[in-house]
Amino acid sequence: MTRDFLLEIGLEEMPAHVVTPSIHQLQTKVEQFLQAERISYDHIKPFSTPRRLALEITGLAAKQPDVDEEVKGPAKKIAQTEDGSWSKAAIGFTKGQGVTTDDITFKNVKGTDYVFVNKHVAGKPVNEVLMGLVDVIKSMNFPTMMKWGTNHFQFVRPIKWLVALLDDEVLPLELVNVTAGRTTQGHRFLGHSVTLKQVADYEPQLKEQFVIADANQRKNKIKDQIANIAKEHNWQVPVDDELLEEVNNLVEWPTSFAGDFDKRFLDIPREVLITSMRNHQRFFFVEDQSGDLLPHFVSVRNGNSDYLDNVIAGNEKVLAARLYDAEFFYQEDQQHDIDYFVNKLKDVTFHDQISSMYDKMQRVQVISKLIGERVGLNATQLQHLQRAAEIYKFDLVTGMVGEFAELQGVMGEKYALLQGEDPEVAQAIREHYEPIAADGELPASKVGAVLAVADKLDSILTFFAAQMIPSGSNDPYALRRQATGIVRIITKEQWTLPLLPLLQAVVAQEKVQDVLPKVDQIPVFTSVVDFLKERVKKDLKDHDVRYDLVNAAVGATNTDINYNEQSAHTLQDNQANADFKAVIESLTRVTRIADQADAVAEANDVDASLFENESERQLDAAVKKLQADFVSLPADQAYTALAHLEPVIANYFDATMVMAEDAVVRQNRLTELAQLSALINHFADVEAVMVK
Repeated sequence: MTRDFLLEIGLEEMPAHVVTPSIHQLQTKVEQFLQAERISYDHIKPFSTPRRLALEITGLAAKQPDVDEEVKGPAKKIAQTEDGSWSKAAIGFTKGQGVTTDDITFKNVKGTDYVFVNKHVAGKPVNEVLMGLVDVIKSMNFPTMMKWGTNHFQFVRPIKWLVALLDDEVLPLELVNVTAGRTTQGHRFLGHSVTLKQVADYEPQLKEQFVIADANQRKNKIKDQIANIAKEHNWQVPVDDELLEEVNNLVEWPTSFAGDFDKRFLDIPREVLITSMRNHQRFFFVEDQSGDLLPHFVSVRNGNSDYLDNVIAGNEKVLAARLYDAEFFYQEDQQHDIDYFVNKLKDVTFHDQISSMYDKMQRVQVISKLIGERVGLNATQLQHLQRAAEIYKFDLVTGMVGEFAELQGVMGEKYALLQGEDPEVAQAIREHYEPIAADGELPASKVGAVLAVADKLDSILTFFAAQMIPSGSNDPYALRRQATGIVRIITKEQWTLPLLPLLQAVVAQEKVQDVLPKVDQIPVFTSVVDFLKERVKKDLKDHDVRYDLVNAAVGATNTDINYNEQSAHTLQDNQANADFKAVIESLTRVTRIADQADAVAEANDVDASLFENESERQLDAAVKKLQADFVSLPADQAYTALAHLEPVIANYFDATMVMAEDAVVRQNRLTELAQLSALINHFADVEAVMVK
């Protein structure tokens, strides 16, 4: 016989963004609990609204299965005294296992005899096991936690009621002075409380009280309602998944409706209107069949269609107020030129331990110029890059961005175009924030991509120099996200941009020197390079590159992000080749022996007059040929060149004793290997590669 179980946690309204993660967390924890308690089940169905988190579990086993297990106890020498009687340790062990000393047997484990007993554990009934769900609920974590009353317990919101039904029986779970029963609550305004007779009554009886507890059903109803409104008016209503999720988690009984705003506001940039509707009012915007914005919106209320005209009028009034503000700021901002706003940035702090935002722009001008020249921007692009870097943060002090912070960059582009700036300059101003999210859109223009990298690199470099380095999960200035953006942009653009030489060139510039704290630059450079390489590692692992190959590529002395990425993919592409093992082992042998050379061996000249066999001459010739252009080769060609050396290296080690008794000969051979090792390590840290 199987059983069904319902658990519902009734709460004060939760923030929309925590509802879905919270029900997922509860379901996962309950699944883990049931598995740990050896209780089988057929299916768990989640329910969630702003006021409740619930699970319906069907096909629950009536009890745990009985278990027969062998339990290991103390060593025999501890379990028995000298006269052979049982010690307190043995008696205590058997008592704890629910058996007697008569049940003891001995088994040898790695040369030592231990006490063992066979123990029969009768399975507990499911109603007894489920009482442990109180601890499961207590273990939940949320972005923000609340206390209420005189309790020390914290949860996402105060718990108002609990339902725990096993078929038609109440399980008296108790949490924060709330005891579970069979009574749930309907819609706050349209419904009333419901007394459930059995688990199966939960969903249908809540529906009678204007609560659609199934989040997917609720979401589909919203989508259908919006589609019907769009069809009725011959509109297009783009349904953004993120906004739909948020709206869905704000309502229990959704009713969609359309509203209007004055068409005069269509003169405001489209992005401003959409931001006002979407971000501030949670409205869906409306387009005609050509994709042009219309003076209408679609919203969703938490209720039925009664008095809907009043609801529409209220929403229209609130939106109109925001749009009047937007119109005012849009017109007011255009009364000033860009230089006016740029000068105001002198009074805006980037960080109180670093500089003003104006000074940051001065540094980024230097950094972007260095990057632009290195990645091959033409003269026109460099000119546009220079202009963009001079002004790219100006919109931060405009009235519009002050009111709508989400529009930073967007309004910079709009205002730059209105002020007659080149479109490529305006585009770069918008794109320098990209990617906004870890997987967000990347800059489409070369100028925008360079400016984005320069801005992010300046932030990372200056924060690291000021010793404000992310640790653990603590990253208040989102430097990891910015580092990820740098990696993604450089990889997309396939730029050759070694980080260490770039950083050295950056801090050599006077505008940058003035702001960086007077610290030892080498540790800062090393920390910044390592920080960015960690993002390369994550990116490669996200693309399913084998972890040891990732470590090998990122462990190279080469600090070119794109090269590191390509090196990892090259190793991945070649790992199945018949000669891969021999190549890696050969190269690894070189690097390990070369580690014994002194620090300056790589810079020394190899003396050919000290060669004692042909294999030395062949290796020397091969290394010199490789040195000519190796660092300029793409990663795949570099691997091919190194792979071709495998027979030469094998022949060398067969014929040559590197650690010769003659110190001069030994040093000459170590110098040869050190020079080859430097080339290998430029490609990858081959010692990290695992071969079988």
